[in-house]
Amino acid sequence: MAKVLLITAHPHDETVSYSMATAKAFIESYKEANPSDEVVHIDLYKENIPHIDADVFAGWGKLQSGAGFDTLSAEEQAKVSRLNELSDQFVSADKYVFVSPLWNFSFPPVLKAYIDSVAVAGKTFKYTEQGPVGLLTDKKALHIQARGGYYTEGPAAELEAGHRYLGTIASFFGIPSFEGLIVEGHNAEPAKAEQIKADAIERAKSLGKTF
Repeated sequence: MAKVLLITAHPHDETVSYSMATAKAFIESYKEANPSDEVVHIDLYKENIPHIDADVFAGWGKLQSGAGFDTLSAEEQAKVSRLNELSDQFVSADKYVFVSPLWNFSFPPVLKAYIDSVAVAGKTFKYTEQGPVGLLTDKKALHIQARGGYYTEGPAAELEAGHRYLGTIASFFGIPSFEGLIVEGHNAEPAKAEQIKADAIERAKSLGKTF
């Protein structure tokens, strides 16, 4: 049995969002093909995802100096504990499905905060004399991303930073398989929007059977 984290970074549901609609089709297909697997949905707009701020740095500093957890302030304890929960949950999974729109050439800030929470030395990567080495070498990841314009090819391709960033992070963590399921062009060509969505959903259903 595998554990899948469905990590969604969109304030809307599948009735509005193209990425969320595609993700819904993917997960339904995946569950049908893998009924014994566990799928855990992490809605980043509803979860508590602490930002790495002064409280977190202070808490980490105290713990690294050998101080006990009870020496941390209430705020430091709450944030450090939550960050530990998130990183432990991430490491415990076998597969990751990230779902996001393309906003301002990247993704919503809640997703960056989440990535920061799981990029932890000793858990997802380690430092060596040869440089950092990823530790998640037996995992796989998928990014479902909706783009209103066209960024796969052409002059706008180099502007897309969201999917590329997640690919970089996946590689940094040592994840050997990182795929993209891209939905694009529905704002550029609104007359084709429904067909673009329908095509993406069909691709999602197909990928859900083999992921």
